[in-house]
Amino acid sequence: MVTTKRAYEPPAQDDGVRVLVDRLWPRGVSKGHARIERWMKELAPSTALRKWFGHDPARWDEFRRRYRQELKERQDELAELRELVRRQRVTLVYGAKDTEHNDAVALKEILGGGGSRAKPTSTKKRAKHARDGARTKRRAD
Repeated sequence: MVTTKRAYEPPAQDDGVRVLVDRLWPRGVSKGHARIERWMKELAPSTALRKWFGHDPARWDEFRRRYRQELKERQDELAELRELVRRQRVTLVYGAKDTEHNDAVALKEILGGGGSRAKPTSTKKRAKHARDGARTKRRAD
């Protein structure tokens, strides 16, 4: 099982193996407080990609696409993380403030634990679902 958690949140007993997946160590977090067991900075997005993304939700889909592309060059490290996940619970630790748009969330999707985020819904489909939901609500009234 894979979960994600900010480095600034206190570690929990059920975190399992805590793996930092950022290229940079989170500011102001001591190594003792973070209880990081593995630092896999080679799986973090490149500096250029991280700076381009800038945690802008409007760039999220493209960030994920580019990040997947980068990870194709890091198959050995990705296989190592997959093996760790196969054997035990893993918490991907990150430093970003945004809990929905960051490299750990994208990496969790890539590992197969991303749920509904794996395939984003198009704007047309979201609008249709909204219309259908409004119709259903009117019928219920």
